[in-house]
Amino acid sequence: MEDKKSHYYSKFPDVAVKIHTISESLRRHLFIFKTISGVFSFNRIDLGTKVLIEHMYIPQEPSVLLDLGCGYGAIGIVLGYKSLQSSVYLIDINKRAIWCAKENIKINLPDQTKNVIALSGNYFEPIKNKNLKFDGIYMNPPLRQGRKDFLNLLYDIQNYLKNNGAFQFVIRKKMGAAYILKYFEDTYPDEKVEILCKRSGYWVFRCFH
Repeated sequence: MEDKKSHYYSKFPDVAVKIHTISESLRRHLFIFKTISGVFSFNRIDLGTKVLIEHMYIPQEPSVLLDLGCGYGAIGIVLGYKSLQSSVYLIDINKRAIWCAKENIKINLPDQTKNVIALSGNYFEPIKNKNLKFDGIYMNPPLRQGRKDFLNLLYDIQNYLKNNGAFQFVIRKKMGAAYILKYFEDTYPDEKVEILCKRSGYWVFRCFH
């Protein structure tokens, strides 16, 4: 049985430290990311995250945005770059991921370090006492843990969205994208759900707005 300490969704991954630097053109801008072993997809930006970044809706008006389960921060940093007047929060349970995210904010958004904030903790734990609500929450969920945690998280996410706020996320088709869509339609029949795109085996969702 695999040691859970080696998982990227553990607080302290028990794997040897190897630091990398990767570059990626996202939404017509070249970003540089410092990454580290023990963090999800540390040697390249995974395809699901890239599909979400390229197709997610980013508000241009001043907003409060959240990259939930941020890893080394690609989604949140793109949000900060493309929505300069917004406050962006990045949260991850993995301490190594948050170290990378903070470094990558300095590298890619040196003038926005006060508006783009990386916090360590499990899901909403770091902000539960901050009375924060978001115009947008973005996520590439770790479905290898199973769907149950993600489906339970949907209940919490509603409590952290403003009126007309949206939750945007990406699901791989073979990991159950169609099941997630049906679950959402059955469980929240009064809520709107959109599929923003289907590309390379991934579906990008936008819901609760």
